[in-house]
Amino acid sequence: MGWLVAVALLLVPIVEIYVIIQVGQVIGGWPTVALLIAESALGAWLIKREGRRAWAALQSSFETGKMPGRELADGALVLIGGTLLLTPGFVTDIFGFFFVLPFTRPLARRALTAFLGRRVTQLGATGLGGLGGGLGGPGPGFGGFGQSPNSPRPADNVVQGEVIDPEPPR
Repeated sequence: MGWLVAVALLLVPIVEIYVIIQVGQVIGGWPTVALLIAESALGAWLIKREGRRAWAALQSSFETGKMPGRELADGALVLIGGTLLLTPGFVTDIFGFFFVLPFTRPLARRALTAFLGRRVTQLGATGLGGLGGGLGGPGPGFGGFGQSPNSPRPADNVVQGEVIDPEPPR
């Protein structure tokens, strides 16, 4: 997964520069710059508006005691989309608008949910490296999860005894 991020960090600027040059050849240099500035301004306004909406929805779900799954996903998408919108370029702006606009965000949320579901399943199968083997893997795990068959059961670790307070209560 790390190599994919490295490749994206190398390819995205190259693609953005190519697209900006192509657009500049079609509509001219100054109109291209003006379009990039207009997209950034629109993106900043949209991020502010949708960010406030996502925050209000998250607070509302906390106040009502509802599990904020959708609200957290929307907040993450607005954050990612905002970062893409503030990055100069047309390609990142397309993805940024897709993540931020309220009528396309449900599609992005479904894609994010599917991606994270696959990722969690993979991590559960291979173990969470550095976290005691993860769920079902060898290692100490958390709360009894991820214990190997040979590890002692929690009941085997109980020591019978009495608590003696060295100082009497005052």
